[in-house]
Amino acid sequence: MQQQKQQKQKQRQQKQLLANNNKKKNISLFCFFLVVQSFVSGKSARATKFDFATLTLGSLKLLGDAHLRNGSIRLTRDLPVPTSGAGRALFADPVPLRHPSSGQPLPFSTSFAFSVTLLNPSSAGGGLAFLLSPDDHSLGDSGPFLGLLNSSSSSASSASIVAVEFDTLMDVEFDDINGNHVGVDVGSVVSAAASDLDLAGVDLKSGELVNAWVDFTELGALRVFVSYAAQRPADPVLEFPVDLAQFPYDAAFVGFSASTQGSTEIHSIEWWSFASSSPDPVPVPSPASSTPPPNPIVAPSPPHSIAPATSSAAAAESPGDASHYPPPSSPSACQSNGLCRQGPAAVAGVATAGAFVLAAFAGLGFWVFARRSARSSSYSSPRTWGEIAAASEIVKAPREFAYRELCVATRDFDPSRIIGHGAFGTVYKGIIMETGAMVAVKRCIRSHRGGGAGAAEARAEFLSELSIIAGLRHRNLVRLIGWCHEKGEILLVYDYMLHGSLDKALFDPGAPPLPWRHRREILVGVASALAYLHWECERQVIHRDVKSSNVMLGEGYHARLGDFGLARQAEHGGGPASSPGAGAAAAAGTMGYLAPEYLLTGRATAEADVFSFGALVLEVACGRRPIDGVGAGVPGPGAGARRLSNLVEWVWGLHGEGRILEAVDVRMEGGGEYEEGEMRRVLLVGLACSSPDPAMRPGMRSVVQMLSGESEPPFVPETKPSTSFISANHHLLLSLQDSVSDYNAIGLNLSGSSASSSSSLTSTLRGGGGGGGGGGGGWTLS
Repeated sequence: MQQQKQQKQKQRQQKQLLANNNKKKNISLFCFFLVVQSFVSGKSARATKFDFATLTLGSLKLLGDAHLRNGSIRLTRDLPVPTSGAGRALFADPVPLRHPSSGQPLPFSTSFAFSVTLLNPSSAGGGLAFLLSPDDHSLGDSGPFLGLLNSSSSSASSASIVAVEFDTLMDVEFDDINGNHVGVDVGSVVSAAASDLDLAGVDLKSGELVNAWVDFTELGALRVFVSYAAQRPADPVLEFPVDLAQFPYDAAFVGFSASTQGSTEIHSIEWWSFASSSPDPVPVPSPASSTPPPNPIVAPSPPHSIAPATSSAAAAESPGDASHYPPPSSPSACQSNGLCRQGPAAVAGVATAGAFVLAAFAGLGFWVFARRSARSSSYSSPRTWGEIAAASEIVKAPREFAYRELCVATRDFDPSRIIGHGAFGTVYKGIIMETGAMVAVKRCIRSHRGGGAGAAEARAEFLSELSIIAGLRHRNLVRLIGWCHEKGEILLVYDYMLHGSLDKALFDPGAPPLPWRHRREILVGVASALAYLHWECERQVIHRDVKSSNVMLGEGYHARLGDFGLARQAEHGGGPASSPGAGAAAAAGTMGYLAPEYLLTGRATAEADVFSFGALVLEVACGRRPIDGVGAGVPGPGAGARRLSNLVEWVWGLHGEGRILEAVDVRMEGGGEYEEGEMRRVLLVGLACSSPDPAMRPGMRSVVQMLSGESEPPFVPETKPSTSFISANHHLLLSLQDSVSDYNAIGLNLSGSSASSSSSLTSTLRGGGGGGGGGGGGWTLS
């Protein structure tokens, strides 16, 4: 009997011991998951802080018409014709709005610089807004809705929009106070509060840079400051309480939205910084306790010349971290903590689990950091917002090549592989070993020769070419198939063109004469490409270097216009595009293709490209260079005279005498290759495009129609028109373009080879001077 009692007691002790062990294991397991959950939630709910300098390509989400352009965020399209559209740009990660446990609002502070430009001053309408959105994929309607809400939407997400609008058009149906105001929108585009910006001395439609600051305080107040100055004003233009209880989400996406309303407004964000406090656990203050002072958020330091600055007083008023809250309660609080009452074993289990988790995450973090460091060491990443914007254009290219791959393709850039020279680069023939495809690799001339101003200029021009051509898509433009940016070099990879350049096909002594059918198709193709650049791109592209050596010929002699090293972009309907850093009298290009007004002012226009194309038309039809030596190896009237001749002058003289068909390339005569009416049409188009008066030159769309036979050729006077230039050097300019003897008078030594070279010309007109001929002023050619 006694033995049975001892056995039962022993069994009870074993069950109790087993239960205690299971309890401790459960506590340890619970603590392990508690630590993991707190680590993950702490990572996702950490403070958010960024600005233009720290944004990456993956941290922005662009919707609708929003795009990156010239180092800024454009929210709407850049069109000179009235249109209605909308766009959004959002930070890719959601920002916490409320504390996860207490529900208290989490403060944030943001500052940004923006501009509203009207391409047509009489066409205003729309505006932009800073917004909090519950999702990163919705986009509202254009017009008065600013891309915030849909006109027929009644969804919960739409009602949850909170925005600070900058409205440029008064809409009576939405109770707008005027066409120049700032308002707070909560679930509706009818502002809950608004302020007239005329009282702050700010005109949203002035085109000037406007600085804005938006603070959301711990007390739930939204405060808006607006000024032209970079210094934050002392008083807000608008302050309104926003109850986040109406916002059913604990986090939101922050960013900007804008729309046009049958207008030509361009909405551009030039700078943006944002900072929010961390939702670390904070004690809920009792009614008897005083409200803790707000904490300052230190926003990233922006460039002073662009970004709005935050004064120290304003920073003191901004919300911040939890460092000013009372410290945790004393150790005596352990008496009310169930974990402490479990004894040392439970605490040891928690500590062990916590240490294990932290060690695991530390190892994972080290592995990720090591991988990123290894990848970033292989190439120089952009560090400024301007380079990030340029990189955003680069990634539009289909493929990124490795530097080693292109070295192998070109045999380490062997000089024997050189097939041409561009304005700012040397072109090599290459074979991609992986696919066996033949490519043309363009290498920046000075990017691999050290630093200095020359290297910086070449790099800027190379990036300019890349940013322009990466966004172009046309069957008659050289196609960019890839790029490489490693070891301080920038390399562009293009399709290899089987038949090389047009000038070689025309003037290479060993090449057979180019048939007329190919010449006509080449001219139509180049004209189509220029019409696309001038009229069909989002921003007008001025090529500035249209010439035969920049026209590449592929299979079937299909023409593609290339070399955008000198190209410039301009707004449709805007002013001419000038060379950065060049004076008013600087021009870049090749002599013989340069329009007279471009030589004088240095300001490139679409009409200047038309003039260059006219010279190209005559060059292709006549088989002679725009400035050439008659009798220098190319057959033609007067062979053997060996004197410099201006092609436009010569053809126009034959036209005046009724003998224009005598200008046709003699290598095509007698073979019945061309129809005389068609040839006459082409020559008249070339003369019309070569008119010294820009207003008399046809547009490239009309040129395409005329070359294709869809419309009649233009009227060309028998005598070449003259243009009056209001300049003391106008006689010199006209002599430069029209008279070969004046080239010799100012010391130019032009030959067929030098005139056809692909090198760039920079001509600078110095000083005034009177008189005529070539004695007016001095010219420097380099």
